[in-house]
Amino acid sequence: MAQLASLSDKQADAYLDARPRYPAEWFRMLAARTPGHNVAWDVGTGNGHPAVGVAEYYEKVVATDINDSQLKRAIKHPRVAYHHTPASMPDDDLVSLVGGENSVDLIIAAQAVHYFDLGRFYNIARRVLKKPGGVIAVCVYNRLIVSPEVDPIMDRLVDSTLPFRNPTMNLAFDGYKTLPFPFESIGLGSEGNPVPFNIPHKLSLNGFLGFLRSWQPVVKAKEQGVELVTPTLLRQFQAAWGDQEQVKDVFYKAYMLAGKVPEGNMDKTRNRPSNVLVCNIL
Repeated sequence: MAQLASLSDKQADAYLDARPRYPAEWFRMLAARTPGHNVAWDVGTGNGHPAVGVAEYYEKVVATDINDSQLKRAIKHPRVAYHHTPASMPDDDLVSLVGGENSVDLIIAAQAVHYFDLGRFYNIARRVLKKPGGVIAVCVYNRLIVSPEVDPIMDRLVDSTLPFRNPTMNLAFDGYKTLPFPFESIGLGSEGNPVPFNIPHKLSLNGFLGFLRSWQPVVKAKEQGVELVTPTLLRQFQAAWGDQEQVKDVFYKAYMLAGKVPEGNMDKTRNRPSNVLVCNIL
């Protein structure tokens, strides 16, 4: 989500209009897996939709993001505390901010964990999760389903992004099937086997086009001098959409992994160096 830092306010608002809200059933399902309901941590919260969703089931939600411009758009909620956490923040300071060792009932990272330094993040997660019983859940959506007319055009756009994707993006495009996830399964996906589900959403043509222009692989291509969302492509999307004022019922294909710290493995990575991915969310 860090790409929003380089967008105009109008573009960023259009992107956020296109970002789906996670179903309440997802949060209820996760809350049912944690014995305690005192503290949840939403990592890479963006504009706060996951934090607000989980706040219905936990007394306090700590919501963090590296992108201060996103936090300025975050949804206010009496049980959610938003914090800007730059990548330079020391691990011990981040642990303290969240609540300390063995303090968090649930960690969620929605559309975010593929940006993290996974070694660092998993180390911190093991430190702050309550043991036994604390749960970590990660979720990603990687495909937008609009209509039989729009979807084939979107497929061509997705194919055109391939040369501009890095390994981080491909974790998301793969639906977290290749994401390292060294936690014990709680029946909601496991490493190499994420649980699929759909996220319903309503989307206007303006929101859809705003999403395309601010979509990370499209932004990366433009930084290299290649415009993927061309005027011709825009006209094709407009024609396929039909009534320009129509708000469509769409859905995102999403995937989730959830687990807990394995017994006997709670402190193995506490001081391990981070070496997986460059962090730009924590």
